[in-house]
Amino acid sequence: MIDALVEWLLDLPPWVALLMAFAFPALEASIFIGVVVPGEIAVLIAGVIANGGRLELWQVLVAACAGAVIGDFVGFEVGRRWGAALLERLPKRLVKPEHVERGREALRKRGAVAVLFGRWIAALRALIPGLAGMSDVRLRTFVIANAIGGTIWACVVGSLGYIAGKSYKTVEKDLGYTSYVFIGLFVVAIIALVIRNRIKKNRTPAAALDQS
Repeated sequence: MIDALVEWLLDLPPWVALLMAFAFPALEASIFIGVVVPGEIAVLIAGVIANGGRLELWQVLVAACAGAVIGDFVGFEVGRRWGAALLERLPKRLVKPEHVERGREALRKRGAVAVLFGRWIAALRALIPGLAGMSDVRLRTFVIANAIGGTIWACVVGSLGYIAGKSYKTVEKDLGYTSYVFIGLFVVAIIALVIRNRIKKNRTPAAALDQS
């Protein structure tokens, strides 16, 4: 499916590819299309097309940045207003309540960091903005982290497509490996936070006994 989509994107007129470079990242989190098709594919291919001279690289980067930032902001608002109702309709085998709650707790404690890390993980990129909205992450915190993360992500992916040219499949694979690395770091960070909190809870009763 993904390979067919890539070939289809490569054959599109330049202006349509540019529109896709905006639309795919924008729809990724706002309507959760990223759960099925990662938005980075359209940005990467638009960079490849720019390498061939049919688009300017700056056009690709501007479109991708705008799509990434706007789409995640819409996802944040959707999560804030209707997130709980939407999650209730999703099959429990796909989205486990305990996993959602852990994600929300991580966002409450490390909001900006979680938003920045989530941008690089294809599996989380479509969900993090909505969960941030559900987790009472401050709007100002999310807007700043989203703008920084979205801009960096779009510029890196678009530029990699431009540099790679016809070798884009190698870059696509490397991006997948990068996602796995970030997933590992994210999981390790959550485990470390859980262990630290448990240690604090265990120390509190002991400290209270010492004082008495």
